[in-house]
Amino acid sequence: MSETELSTHIEGLLHAMPPVAALQPRLAELADGGCRLQAPLAANINDKGCAFGGSLVSLMTLAGWGLVAAWLERRGIKAEVYVADSQVKYRAPLYDDLDACAQFTDSFVADVVLQELVDKRRASFQVRAEVRRSDGGLATRMESRYVAVVPDQIAAE
Repeated sequence: MSETELSTHIEGLLHAMPPVAALQPRLAELADGGCRLQAPLAANINDKGCAFGGSLVSLMTLAGWGLVAAWLERRGIKAEVYVADSQVKYRAPLYDDLDACAQFTDSFVADVVLQELVDKRRASFQVRAEVRRSDGGLATRMESRYVAVVPDQIAAE
């Protein structure tokens, strides 16, 4: 699958989920080490005129999911990706459009993850996602663990 096809595939999966489509996300960047999603403030605004916290955490969660799903797809691994747990810190209100960037943390070692998938048909991915304000300041940060599970029927192929 080409990079363009992969981006189209990931964005299509996002828009196929009605609650996600309501956020109006746009895939801005998809690389092996990062995923960036953007969404308009107007679709994600709260009663105070800033970004709704649920939208911030949703967009960061989805950016992390896209990062892991694309990483697996590039390696031809068919697996289901789930967010297992996360910790969110809200630092400052966001009065700008949402721009969530997700990257693997420093503890990510590709060879270890690949071996876990072979041995256990599941692996964990540590991801950090952030939303920054237009002035570069941090609005929100999330540390998450995603799990990829290779279904039995796929593993048997």
